[in-house]
Amino acid sequence: MSDDDPTKVAIACQGGGSHTAFTAGVLRRLLRERPSDVEIVGLSGTSGGAICALAAWYGLLTGGEGRAAELLESIWDDLAADGVPERTANALLVWTSRALESGLPIPQFSPYHAPTAAIGRGRLRDVLEAHVRFDRLPALVDATSPTLLIGTVDVNDGEFKTIVNEGITADAVLASAAVPSLFEAVRLERTAPHLDPDVYDGDLHWDGLFSQNPPIREFLDVPNVAEEKPDEIWIVRINPKERRGEPTSLEEIADRRNELAGNLSLEQEVAFIEQVNEWLRADPPKLRGEYKPIEIRWIALEERLPTASKLDRRPSFLRDLMEGGDAQARRFLSRR
Repeated sequence: MSDDDPTKVAIACQGGGSHTAFTAGVLRRLLRERPSDVEIVGLSGTSGGAICALAAWYGLLTGGEGRAAELLESIWDDLAADGVPERTANALLVWTSRALESGLPIPQFSPYHAPTAAIGRGRLRDVLEAHVRFDRLPALVDATSPTLLIGTVDVNDGEFKTIVNEGITADAVLASAAVPSLFEAVRLERTAPHLDPDVYDGDLHWDGLFSQNPPIREFLDVPNVAEEKPDEIWIVRINPKERRGEPTSLEEIADRRNELAGNLSLEQEVAFIEQVNEWLRADPPKLRGEYKPIEIRWIALEERLPTASKLDRRPSFLRDLMEGGDAQARRFLSRR
């Protein structure tokens, strides 16, 4: 890499339900004020992070940074609870989640027996398909396109799956967002020749939070030449790594447990990158030409929020999160 070459950056978006509206704000600012010496070569995400990464990636493919920023706003506007019935249902869902975390004996229902699960999934599918022409992806993607990675887990064989570029479908995004307690598993069927048979094998898939949250190590696999890989990976973190004090109430314990569970796979992904960097410092001949050192940088949601609010789709709450992400990205760029 010469001094005149742009810094190749991949952006990885951790999942976290409604809290990933923060990620949408981060991406919106990064796209609108992308430094001239930065080239975005990849995006990845899981669950809500996958929705954000998809929106940014598809916008880049179809209209550039401005279009990507607009798409992030439009999708999150459509995901917000709209109208009295939906806002009432949203408030009830958040209250129920908080009550369960506090230990109240409230009956729970399988998503297979709750009509609201199918309604919620159908609404998410409608939003995705209203903004993204999944059937156009094979024609839009070429060798110069940024890479998109989305993570799911195969419920049947336990394998982690990373779905790439034009292989991404609406079903794949729904699978990445299929929290087991809220949604039925999504069966990924191979409905087109370009879809990877190792992923679209008819098995059921759940939320990628169980696997890679988000996918990161695959940025080292594609492409195969070191100079084409990212120089930096910017990770948008939703779940805080550290908390002060001891969680003592049931709600505090549930919050911290959720944060740690969401971070487990992320820390493993980052540890892999750091291990490769360590190997490269030892300069083994077999790694030359295939890998290069990658710097990890973080953009974190710093506000402490309860786990139940990951289900909260109040428009004002989502707007505040998006504006917070925008401000955090602005600070990140100013320090760069």
